[in-house]
Amino acid sequence: MHPKDISILDYTYSLPDNRIAAIPLPQRDDSKLLIYQAGSIQEDRYKNIAHYLPSNSLLVFNNTRVIQARILFQKSTGAVIEIFCLEPYETMNEYSSIMAKKEKVRWKCLIGGAGKWKEGPLVKKLTIQDSNATLEARLVEKLPDAYVVELSWQPGHFSFAEIIELAGDTPLPPYIKRKPDEADKERYQTIYAKHDGSVAAPTAGLHFTPTIFSTLSQKNISTAYVTLHVGAGTFKPVKAATLLDHEMHAEWIDVTAAGINDLLQNITSAAKGTLIK
Repeated sequence: MHPKDISILDYTYSLPDNRIAAIPLPQRDDSKLLIYQAGSIQEDRYKNIAHYLPSNSLLVFNNTRVIQARILFQKSTGAVIEIFCLEPYETMNEYSSIMAKKEKVRWKCLIGGAGKWKEGPLVKKLTIQDSNATLEARLVEKLPDAYVVELSWQPGHFSFAEIIELAGDTPLPPYIKRKPDEADKERYQTIYAKHDGSVAAPTAGLHFTPTIFSTLSQKNISTAYVTLHVGAGTFKPVKAATLLDHEMHAEWIDVTAAGINDLLQNITSAAKGTLIK
């Protein structure tokens, strides 16, 4: 079917609030797993996922790490302004170098309560490594769909990664109707999260545990990793009438030469008749 013939109305369904879990299960791999096989649908638990995957296959995982992207500033009037860091405004050639920057950075952001930010910088006091620090936000530019905000801090020898980890909150999805807590810093990450940059977790990966990786290994299921920093497009509302008219959000991805080689080898094996998942 051509994308111009796929209507957004085809994806409309009822999802009551009481069917959305606000707090994760104590054990990651106890989450439900939906199985579709030969026209039938059944349920199982994620801990048993290896049972449904063919031996000698390859699973590719996204090892991005969610940053504490939601920063709340309180003005002297008591008004709270939320700055949601979406992605670097600078050239996105290498996220790690941007996260390692000192003194200041510019980010493309969403702003909650932007109407309350009339003029002047916003200031947030921090304590980092037993030192007093100050984070300052300055509005630089209004874009069609976001804002450019310059974030600067003193002392300037701290990296942006260190500053945002302390100053920000976990960017839980908008359908989770509660404030983030300390536990979310660990549970809203995959156990293999490595590289800072996402503003939302690659959610299917949240259910994988060391036990699951062990069962995968027993079936000779190999793993490979890519880094794709999940951006605003993952929760941006679809307003177009058809799939063709929806503008997709660009995201930064890094795949190693070895990772590409693994994929090519498995594709070749599949072409020869080996089932690859």
